Amino acid sequence: MSFRDLGLDEKTIHAIEDLGYQEPTTVQKDVIPSILEGKDIFTIAPAVCGKTCAYIFPLIDIISKNEGQNILIITADSKESVNISDKFAIFNKYHEINDENNDSASTLEANVIIASPSLLLENIAENNLDISNINILVVDDINLIKKNRQLENLEKILEQLPANKQNIVFTTRRSKETQDILNKILKTPAEIKIDKNKESELTEDIKNEPQMPGSSAPEKPRVSKYARKRAEVKQDKKALDLARKYKIFGKSTPAFLLDDTTLISESNF
Repeated sequence: MSFRDLGLDEKTIHAIEDLGYQEPTTVQKDVIPSILEGKDIFTIAPAVCGKTCAYIFPLIDIISKNEGQNILIITADSKESVNISDKFAIFNKYHEINDENNDSASTLEANVIIASPSLLLENIAENNLDISNINILVVDDINLIKKNRQLENLEKILEQLPANKQNIVFTTRRSKETQDILNKILKTPAEIKIDKNKESELTEDIKNEPQMPGSSAPEKPRVSKYARKRAEVKQDKKALDLARKYKIFGKSTPAFLLDDTTLISESNF
């Protein structure tokens, strides 16, 4: 199965191929079509199996349609928020979502908020954010949020969200501590579970990692999962620096880039 079989827009597929992704992982094959169909989704998947792009790819499609969708992505910490923002910035360039000459679409631009529960509550308390009109909620991942002792903050956020929305939740493992809050978030979800014993899903092939547009990276030897995680962190920082340098975000999507505990506005890019 290829990315073209998953229902993605041609521009998204072009970006995926140009960035070096060769074929979807199992979690991407299962999650991408379900998101595009508007389903609630609960996914149990191990780390480093491609789950972040499993929701970024279809959300980019949704954002590019300029239908005024409001998307909230709740992460375990600010470091992961920046990681996700980097990827949105790269794909935003391919879709040319920020078209300054398209005045008719400006009022229908998507708003994307990416933050940890504690930072969200802080900005809501300061009247910097209004989450009462969110259309799509992504929680990535609820087990890490539990480990960071942020479940109580997550529940406070859920109380301010509308009932009628699409809900997408990821976790590395199911736990009793998160079941009550999952029941509050999800409505008859499609449940997707990736077998953690499959070697092909525990580590993405190094050749499937994305490259920055215009770069030609040499073939890399296979490395351990620990070394690959360190390389990903370094690559994400480079992507963030490039996004700032070339102003990939423009003035629209995503609406916020969260770095540590600072809310950075578009004017800073």
